[in-house]
Amino acid sequence: MKIVKVSAIPMSAPVPEDKRHRTDLGTKIKSDATLIRVETDNGLIGIGAALGTPPIVAAIVDHELASECVGEDPMFSERIYEKMYNGSRAKPALERGVTQADESRRRGVIMEAISGVDIAIWDVKAQALGIPLYQALGAVRSSVRGYASGGWAPGDEAEAELGGYAAKGFTAVKMRVVGRDGFSIPNCVRRVKAARRGIGPNVELMIDAHGSLEVSTAIKLARELEQYDIAWFEEPVSPDDHAGQAEVRRATTIPIASGEREFTRFDFQDLLERRALDIAQPDVARAGGMTEIRRIAALTSAHGVRLAPHAWGSGVLFAASIHVAMASANCHILEVTQGFMPMMWDLFNEPFDIRPDGMVHAPDRPGLGFTLRADALERFRYVDGPEYEF
Repeated sequence: MKIVKVSAIPMSAPVPEDKRHRTDLGTKIKSDATLIRVETDNGLIGIGAALGTPPIVAAIVDHELASECVGEDPMFSERIYEKMYNGSRAKPALERGVTQADESRRRGVIMEAISGVDIAIWDVKAQALGIPLYQALGAVRSSVRGYASGGWAPGDEAEAELGGYAAKGFTAVKMRVVGRDGFSIPNCVRRVKAARRGIGPNVELMIDAHGSLEVSTAIKLARELEQYDIAWFEEPVSPDDHAGQAEVRRATTIPIASGEREFTRFDFQDLLERRALDIAQPDVARAGGMTEIRRIAALTSAHGVRLAPHAWGSGVLFAASIHVAMASANCHILEVTQGFMPMMWDLFNEPFDIRPDGMVHAPDRPGLGFTLRADALERFRYVDGPEYEF
């Protein structure tokens, strides 16, 4: 079996005005994604998802990565990943057993493109084996607890919003530190207190700052919120400030989660060495695809750190994240978006299997286990412009 074509298709889903939410990132006006396709000479087609600006991702795939994959056997997924990661140094890197990463591919949009291609290659590989992707990776489980991810409501409205997530059957929910009414410590405490009222004492509550706070503010907020039994404080400070995140962790009893904006196992190694996190949140469409996320899972497990994959994006990204969760022994929970995301819910012919008890079940079909709807590429045709407005 040989790869004969690799392509990337930019996609968008505008958000109607009445469905928009606002956080520190701005007001969400559309969602973007890049669909990756890997075609083989025996007719198998794999799909993947890449984060990053879609036209740029598509150009990288077309002009750099495709030629490195065509002619390769997708069963040699590790070899193909190393070719993409090491670039022109791939041959000596593999011969010597020493990583010699191309300076432009270690992080950023090229790594996001590599991630998408890698997911698609693993989809092909599992299809060829005739088994679901998580079984090709090495199955641990066939279902995992999901948590409802949202929480933008202002003030006391957070009680009904988060309570509504719990009413769906989720035993864990997440809210944003910055809601539609902006941020202050008293305002955030009020919203969290309302959320706890809405969900009761037995549902886990997580908070997410999107890396928007400075260290002193994050510490002060964490101490104010400890009384509300917070399951984790996500990205309290900038993801570039690993030392600052470690300082926050030392100052609070709330577990610290982060990782959605990190690239490869090397970023996570630094977080682990600094003892800066309790829960790792790699994104399979950014951190290096299935190949690299397996390494991240093993590395974090060795440090006693749990895995909770970041899974906010298209249906392809969520499908891939399901397989990551089922194949990672230290994964305990999976993100399930509560935002307006038609590219997640309306992309495939097959629905996701999320039960009334909040458990996410793996598909039993080969590969990723999902097929695109006939109208998907037309319906989600790419729209130029930013995803957020301010």
